[in-house]
This record gives sequence, structure tokens and C-alpha cells, in this order.
Amino acid sequence: MSERKNTMFGGVAILAAGIAIVKLIGALFKIPLFNILGDAGSTDFYNAYSIYAVLLTIATAGLPVALSKTVSEANALGRPNQKQRVFRVALSAFLTVGILFFLIMWFGADQLAAAMNNTHAAPGIKALAPAVVCVGCLSAFRGYAQGHMNMTPTSVSQIIEAFCKLVLGLALAALIMNPAFPVAMEEERNSLAAAGAIVGVTAGTILALVYMVTNFVRTRARTACVSEDKPLPGGQILKNLLRIAIPITLSTSLVPLINVLDNALVQGRLQDALGMTEQASRALYGNYTVAISLYNLPSSFMTALTAAIIPAISAALVRGDRKGSAQITGSVLRITALLSIPMGVGLLALSGPIMRLLYPNYDVALTGPMLAILGPASVCVCLVLVCNAVLQAHGYVSLPIITTLLGGAAKLTANYLLVSVPEIHVFGAPVGTLLCYVVVLVLDLIALKYIVPEVGSYVRVFVKPAAAGVIMGAGAWAAYGLLERALICLGMTQDAGVQTLSRMGNAVAAFGAIGAAVIVYFALVLLTRAISKEDLLLMPKGEKIAKILHF
Repeated sequence: MSERKNTMFGGVAILAAGIAIVKLIGALFKIPLFNILGDAGSTDFYNAYSIYAVLLTIATAGLPVALSKTVSEANALGRPNQKQRVFRVALSAFLTVGILFFLIMWFGADQLAAAMNNTHAAPGIKALAPAVVCVGCLSAFRGYAQGHMNMTPTSVSQIIEAFCKLVLGLALAALIMNPAFPVAMEEERNSLAAAGAIVGVTAGTILALVYMVTNFVRTRARTACVSEDKPLPGGQILKNLLRIAIPITLSTSLVPLINVLDNALVQGRLQDALGMTEQASRALYGNYTVAISLYNLPSSFMTALTAAIIPAISAALVRGDRKGSAQITGSVLRITALLSIPMGVGLLALSGPIMRLLYPNYDVALTGPMLAILGPASVCVCLVLVCNAVLQAHGYVSLPIITTLLGGAAKLTANYLLVSVPEIHVFGAPVGTLLCYVVVLVLDLIALKYIVPEVGSYVRVFVKPAAAGVIMGAGAWAAYGLLERALICLGMTQDAGVQTLSRMGNAVAAFGAIGAAVIVYFALVLLTRAISKEDLLLMPKGEKIAKILHF
């Protein structure tokens, strides 16, 4: 058996590469976009996209999984007629839900924006409405392809979607923000530019759908065959699909729904409790959105890892190998900690320099502290994703829903109380986010301890990665401080006589500190043996990596 089949992550290596490309394009999109839009425009974009995310998740979270599973079963049983009817029923369901949500977003844009306490988000909501229909249909074609164990069309369509968003979205936003571009009212320029960026998102879904339809037609023509199998009635197929899809949709839609409520709550408290105008709250909240864009990056790279956990643990449980299941769980938690802690601690230790580097047009006195608070929260999010996958693999599908609800309640309560305090104001939002995921993580870890007691002590799992991360963070902070002083002495200041680094000086110091942090962390991981040979063997090329590191 090849090494790829022997490793836990070998089967998702290509998927991980595709996800990494899409996330990289997403980062390249949001960083310049938020600099183009400014703080108020970033809020308009973020609010519109948050509403879209909720409706999109409801429309597409569970059905693609159900479709993929059902098509795969029909394919394995040699029932092509059943397979085709399943696809038609699913496509009809996607189209129906997509059209319904299109109508809600298109004709209810003003009401949805008002509910978010930001009426300027309405153009963006309306611009996103067609994307709900397209992505619904996309999900049907992607689920069908995945049911045939063909992941390539999904990856290609996602890259097409992301690339179009990057090119067209940025171009339209920059065009509208140009003072020469005519607008009826100057104060509407930011919201129109946000809508222009969103047009790029919608256009990307259209092009991706064209590609998937073309691929489907070409593939079906090549694989068409005559069969006499009698497919189930459409109503029975729809019932079977919904039985699988509804629990997944409920659990997946909680986070975007909580985010929407949180967005509306924070902006509402800024306006009602602190007496801010809508314009002032938009500008203040826009600084939070750029911190959120960086906070989301570490967890976005955990998707492939969580996709690999469920089948690996399920296979061990089917064999009755609870010890093997516990070993996989412990290794995955340790690997997640090793990957997420340096990213989260780095955001904390270098929050100000990172913000000055990536978002120079924003108020670093606001964005820096918010990113510092969100850094540890990003570590918790990564671990929560993995814990939820482990719980689901053991059959506890509803437990992550309960812990997420409790965490969300803590977040909304904290934000309601903290944002209304004048000395705290918008800083209450990241504090609420941190509290939310600390609560969820603690509850998940307690549940895991009872469900998988063989995993052993959490101290053994987390203490070495945490210690290495803390030392790395202190080293990064110290390295930036030393480089800052040296560069100021060399004259790389903002202005003559001003003891503040220029943008170039800050970039040099920030990259230097990040480089030092990587070296320190890697050395500490090797010295403390924070990762074991068993952990490495679960990874692609793990045996070769273990030999290189002399494990």
C-alpha cells in the first residue's frame, strides 16, 4: 500500500492545496479592498456579506453533503437512473431555495440593512442577491462531482470564483472610489464602492457556474449508459436528502447567524447607548472588520484537517480500536495547537506592526489592540473546529450545536454590556468574541474528556506548544523593538525629527521579527519534542520528515 494511503492526510493533500489557493486569493482581495473602501465602506461590505453568509449557509451547507453521499451510494450500487433523479431533485431544491433567498435579499435589502443598524449596506445586499441563486446551483453540481470522487471540478470552480472576485471586485471598488467617478451624493461613495466589490463576487459565482455546467454536460455525455434500474419517487429522494442535510445545516449556520446578530448588536449599541450617528458607528466598526479579516486567516487553513479527522476516527471506531481513535485525537489536537498557537500569538505580539503594514489607512490605536485580543481567540477557534470534528466522528452531532449556542449567548451578552461603556465602546466586540470561543473550547474539551478518556492529560497535549508559543511571542516582540530602535537610528523615520518608523521601516522590522519568531519557534518545537514521531507519521511524507528531524 502506498504511503499516501497509509497517512491520515494523504487523501486531502490536493484538497488542502486548493483551499490554500482560494484563501490566499481571498486575503489578496480583502487587504487591498479594505484599504480602498476605508473604514465606513468596509463596514458596508462586511454587513452585506454577513447577511449573505447566513442565507448561503442555510441554502448550501447540508444539501451538497447529502447529495454527494446519495450519489456515491447510487454509483456504488450501479444505479445510474437513481443517480440522475437524485441530482435533478437536489438541483430543483437548490434552485427553489436560491430563488426564495434572492427575493428576500433583492426586495428586502433596505429592511435587512436597517436591521443591521447600517442603512448604507443596502446596495451591497442587493448586489449579492443573484449570487445566492448561482451558488445554490453550484453546490448541486459540486456535490454531484464529489459523489463520483472527483474533486477537481470543485477546486477549479472555487479558484475561478475567487480570482474573478479579486480582479473585477477590486477594479470596480477602485473605480468608484476615484473622485472623478460621478455619484449622486458624495457620502454614498463608500457604500457604492462596497457594492461594486460585491458585484465582483457575484460575477465570480456566475463564471464558476458556467464552468461547472460545461463540465457536467461533457462528463455526462462521456459516461452515459443504458440502465433499467427503477429510481425512487422524487418525494422520497427529497425526504432522504433533507434527513441528512437538516442537522448539518443547523450546526453550520449557527456561527454566521451569531455573527449577524453580533454585527447588528454592536452597531446598535454604539448608536443607542453611546449616542453615535450611523456614520460614526460605521467608521468605528470598520476598524473592527479589518482586525476580523486577519483573525479569520488561521482557522481558514484548518478545513482540510477537519475533513480528514472524521473518516480517520470513524474507521478506527468501526474496527473497535478505541486506543487508535484516542491516539489520532491526541495527535490532531497537538498538531492543531502547534499550527495555531504561533499564528495566534504572532497576531497578539505584533498586532500594531501588522496593522501598520497591511492597513496603513486605518487607526492603529484601534485596530492594533483589537487584533491583539483576537489573536488568542483565533487559537481557540482552530481548536474548536477540530474538537467539533472529533465529537461528530464519535456520533455526538448535536453536542457542538449546544456548545456553540452557549458560547454565542456569552458573546452577545458580553457585547451588549461592554460596548455601551464609553471607555470600552468597540473594544467590547473582540472581547466578546474571545469569551465566546473560550467558553466553547472549554466545554468541548470537557466533553471530549468524557467521550474519549483514553486521550490522556491535556497538559501533555498542550503544554509544550503553549510554552513554545509564549517564548516565541516574547522573542518576536523583543526583536521588533530592537529593530525599531536600530532603524530609527538609521533615519528610517516617518518624518525628520519624528521618532516613528516610516512604512518601509515598519515593514523591515515586522518581517525581521516574524523571521526571528519562526526560527525561535521551530527550534523550541524540536528541542522540547513538542511533536512526536507518531504525529509526523499521520502526515504526508511524515516518515521522511521524521528521518530528516532524527525522530
